[in-house]
Amino acid sequence: MANKILTIIAIVFLSIFFLLILLVGTLGIGRPISSFREGVAIVQVSGLLRDAQDIVRQIKNFGKEPHVKGIVVRIESPGGVVAPTQEIFEEIKEVRRKGKPVVASMGSIATSGGLYIALACDKIVANPGTLTGSIGVIMHFPILEKLLQKLGVGFETIKSDEYKDIGSPFRPMKPKERELLKEVVDDVYQEFLNRVKEERSIPWDKVKEIGDGRVFSGRKAKEFGLVDTLGGLETAIKIASEMAGIKGEPRIIQEKKILPFKLILNSLWAKLTTPVLLYLPY
Repeated sequence: MANKILTIIAIVFLSIFFLLILLVGTLGIGRPISSFREGVAIVQVSGLLRDAQDIVRQIKNFGKEPHVKGIVVRIESPGGVVAPTQEIFEEIKEVRRKGKPVVASMGSIATSGGLYIALACDKIVANPGTLTGSIGVIMHFPILEKLLQKLGVGFETIKSDEYKDIGSPFRPMKPKERELLKEVVDDVYQEFLNRVKEERSIPWDKVKEIGDGRVFSGRKAKEFGLVDTLGGLETAIKIASEMAGIKGEPRIIQEKKILPFKLILNSLWAKLTTPVLLYLPY
């Protein structure tokens, strides 16, 4: 009897699982654009950035689509992991190299990695009260040693060399390890500063002054030269439309999609224990 109940539960669970996958496929993740009127595409960059695949794919597709004459990247993000942020940056630059204008629209927050992405665009638009800045790099390491000791759990580590388990959550960090990781952080930070200098044509001494991790408003960002125009999403759409040479009101183009099921199943353990470089304000 117990085995039959377990079998029924397993069948129900698997049925629900495959139904969700089917829904994800049929509701249109990344459907191709099918319209003939020229327009401006909007790509949403929202929340903590941990993966760039979906955003890069959208930018790439809109870059190839002949009816999309310009792209607005709407940023509502405090930043995130360095490498995905850099991938988005490079894809925006690639679209621009092919002659299609890209305008950044900062929402309520576009700090650190959010600002980094905006730097790749032809123009940056921010609200006066947008929270931006936080130019810098941070690396977090959870230390679970004392917690595991209380739980009576221990770990043995066999490694090929001294620094193979650098950043391990199962032991305190050694001074030399901290020094090595600080070198990594400083290297990535220097690259961030260089991006600000090159993309915004800001003198180096000014870049160093504003690149100390502080946050500031959109209005201040404009004074510093990090923002071109104060305004909202409509302002950014208008600028992109004008740069693209669209006559009259542009058609607004966005992908229709639902949250991918794989995001729901993201590993919490990986987020807690994997050391990553972050463009974040904290």
